[in-house]
Amino acid sequence: MGDFDHILNWKLQQGSHTFPGPDGGTCINEAALVAAGYAYRPIRHVQEMPLCFSRPICGLALTLNDQAADSERQRLLPFVTRLACADTPQVERLRADYIKAQSGVFGDNFERGLEILEGALAIGRQADPVSGEDVASRLEAVRPKPSTKKPLRSKLKALFELAGA
Repeated sequence: MGDFDHILNWKLQQGSHTFPGPDGGTCINEAALVAAGYAYRPIRHVQEMPLCFSRPICGLALTLNDQAADSERQRLLPFVTRLACADTPQVERLRADYIKAQSGVFGDNFERGLEILEGALAIGRQADPVSGEDVASRLEAVRPKPSTKKPLRSKLKALFELAGA
């Protein structure tokens, strides 16, 4: 798990997001997009992922992400760097068939879903390794920076104080 320390403070959330919040706040596929070096954008459907991402694997990851409880969802973080593993159409069909054959078994069982995700990832090409530093800097680059602007209330108070002086 040490390889993923850099993203442990990234928070996976259910659904698609227009932009990540201060603690991450994206689904697994949006986080994977950034981790792979792409510009952040909301992902509402697996077909919106770049072609280097496995559609069947991203579909399963998205299902697990959206069906999981908040505490379970964070266990998907180590998979963020592994989704960019698209292979030949034949291998993608094998992955889809494997997931379909296994999916009836897991229903709402998150543990079983993780096992199926691991099994699907073992079929065919593996994602190219991404250094922890690269992932950390990519995720950090899309994290909103704290505002240095004074809140409106503070500005108004200062104006009234000046007007009263």
